[in-house]
Amino acid sequence: MVEFKTVTKRYGKAAAIDRITLEMPEHGIYCLLGRNGAGKTTFMKMLAGHIAVSDGEITINKKTVSTSNMPDCVNYIESGSVQFNMRVSRLIDTANELQDGFDKPFALEMAERFELDLRKHYNKLSLGMKTMLTTIITLANNSKVILLDEPVLGFDAIMRDQFNTLLLTSYQANPRLIVVSTHLIDEIAKVTERLIIIDKGHVLMEAGIDEIDEKAYTLAGSSADVLPLLDGINCIGKTTEGGIVAAHIYGERINPPSDVTVTRLSLQDFFINIVGGRKHV
Repeated sequence: MVEFKTVTKRYGKAAAIDRITLEMPEHGIYCLLGRNGAGKTTFMKMLAGHIAVSDGEITINKKTVSTSNMPDCVNYIESGSVQFNMRVSRLIDTANELQDGFDKPFALEMAERFELDLRKHYNKLSLGMKTMLTTIITLANNSKVILLDEPVLGFDAIMRDQFNTLLLTSYQANPRLIVVSTHLIDEIAKVTERLIIIDKGHVLMEAGIDEIDEKAYTLAGSSADVLPLLDGINCIGKTTEGGIVAAHIYGERINPPSDVTVTRLSLQDFFINIVGGRKHV
């Protein structure tokens, strides 16, 4: 289990991470969401032991993580990571030689499935294929915690779908804790189980995707019909146009009058309203 215990990371007087307390189990796929500068990369680098916390403690299975005690069970890959300029086949062989428990058959199977040319040198690959190769090598090792920071940058829609398939295939073959930071929210929702939203260094929420899907919805209708319904419920944002109000809700569902429509709130719109909207109590 991963635990953040009142963790703060300061750069000078500014807190990139501010008193985060959080628990994550041994198994699961998490999506880490936040605006640019919200603290996502700092969160991951502290968990990997790449940077030190300023206050508090991070533990993995009760063992403290630090820069002098970097956990060997964590594999952190950030966007733009590069490999040696070897042939793809040689890079996979090298990873197999250096990493105990490396699943070479899985790596080769995924390379074939996603049409990676094993004969090509790394520098001859497209940006998307370079990232796919790095992701395959990362997921083929036996690390208990995998941290992927913006792994789909440079991917087109087809490659993003392939990435999601790869992630799910890897998890099913080897359940562990996988944390993915991405801006493509609705796409990653197809495979992720839980969501962590960070804003200005704080964890705004940690919840299951199914829970959010159940509780996040929109009430739409005339101002006279919708606004009285908002008393006492958690409205995370609303828009008004031409006398029509769309109120975005996170909470227990209500039964509105027939003149008010109820629709599902997409995960991306939910995130936008949680981070940028205002609560109506």
